[in-house]
Amino acid sequence: MRILLATVFNYPHTGGLSTHMTTLQSGLQALGHDVETLSFSDLPYYKQQLFAKGPSFFMNRMSPGKGILLGHKLRQNMLKEMIKKKHEQKPYDLVNAQDIYATFASLEAGLNTVTTVHGYMTFEAISRGSIKSESEEAKVLQLKETEAYQKTRQVITVDYRIRNYVRDLAGVEGIRVHNFIDVDQFLPQTDRKQELRNKFGFKEEDKLIFIPRRLTKKNGVIYPAKSLSLIQQTFPTAKIIYAGSGEEEQAVRDAAKAGGTESDVHFLGDIPHEVMKDYYAMSDITIIPSVHSAGVEEATSISALEAMGSGVPVIASKVGGLKEIIEHGENGLLVPEKDTEALADAVITLLSNQTFGDRIALQARLKIEQEYSHVSAATSYSSIYEKILQYA
Repeated sequence: MRILLATVFNYPHTGGLSTHMTTLQSGLQALGHDVETLSFSDLPYYKQQLFAKGPSFFMNRMSPGKGILLGHKLRQNMLKEMIKKKHEQKPYDLVNAQDIYATFASLEAGLNTVTTVHGYMTFEAISRGSIKSESEEAKVLQLKETEAYQKTRQVITVDYRIRNYVRDLAGVEGIRVHNFIDVDQFLPQTDRKQELRNKFGFKEEDKLIFIPRRLTKKNGVIYPAKSLSLIQQTFPTAKIIYAGSGEEEQAVRDAAKAGGTESDVHFLGDIPHEVMKDYYAMSDITIIPSVHSAGVEEATSISALEAMGSGVPVIASKVGGLKEIIEHGENGLLVPEKDTEALADAVITLLSNQTFGDRIALQARLKIEQEYSHVSAATSYSSIYEKILQYA
C-alpha cells in the first residue's frame, strides 16, 4: 500500500504525536509499505507565517480563542492543497490523519481517510489556555471533533479512555491500538551510564531523575520540582533533568527556586528524539508525573514506554493510560497524582534499593518487547487499512 501520514501540526516536533508518526512509518515500512509524511512544516516558512500563523495571531489578539480556530482552518486548507498535489503526482491508497483538521483536509481532497485520535482535542486546548471552558470557541471545536469522527472511514484510538470519549461524543466505535515504540532503538544501555554522564557534564555520584515531558500543565511537570527538596534530604546529590518546552517552564523554575533546588534542576528544552536515548541511559529514574487537567487524562504515554524499553525504572502518576501499562511494584511504580510526598518516597525507595529497581526495569523491558513493538502495532494498522480499502 501507498500510505500518507498527515497532520496540520509541525512535524517533526517534540511530543507524542510526532514520535507516533515516525515510529509508525518505520513499522509500516518494515512490512513493505510505501509510507510518506506530510505536515504544516512542509510548507515554505513565509507561507506558514503569512497565511496561517500571522492571521491566527492577530485574530487571537482581537478575540481570544477565535484565532486558534482560524489558524486550524487555514492550516487545513493549505494541507488539503498539498495532499491533492502529491496525490496527483503519485496516488495514495489511503491517508492516516493524525488530527481532525488533517482528516478534513484529506476528505476534501477526495482520499480514503482513517483518523488516529491521540487525545481530547477540545479539552487539551482548554488545558493549555488556548480557549476558555464553556466558550463559543470550545463548543465549535467540539462540534468539529464530532464531525471528523463521524465522517472519517475509521477512528483509531491510542487507549480505551479515548475510544470511550469518541463513542460518547460522536456515537462512533473506534478501534484501540495502543501506543508503541521502536524496540530496536530504545534498548537498555546501562553499561554506558558513566560514559554518557561524562559527555553531558554529570558526575558518577549524581542521582539523576529524568522527565521527558513537554512542559505543559497536564503533564504535571511542576510536581517533581516541588518534591526535589524532600528527595535531597536522603540523597543530597539528586538532580532533575527536564527534556521539553512549554508554557509551564516558568512555574517549574519558580517551584525549584522556592524549594532551594534551582541549581539542581536542569532544562534541556526540545532535544532531538535520538538524543533522548542517551538521557534515558544515563539516568537512575524516569518520572511521568501526569495529572488530570481540564478534562484531559494521559493516554498511553510514549515517554513511559520509551523509558521502560530503555531499562530505566519508571515512576508514573496513577492516571489514564499509565495505569494500563504499569503494574505497581512489578514493572514500575504508580503514585497518586500531585502528591509530592508520595513521589519523593517512590524516588527514595528506588534509589535506596537498586536490586528492586533493576528487577522492575527488567520486567518493564520484557513487557515492551511482548506488547508494545512498533512492528506489531504497524501490523494492526495495516490490517485496518486493508479492510477499509476492501470497501472503498
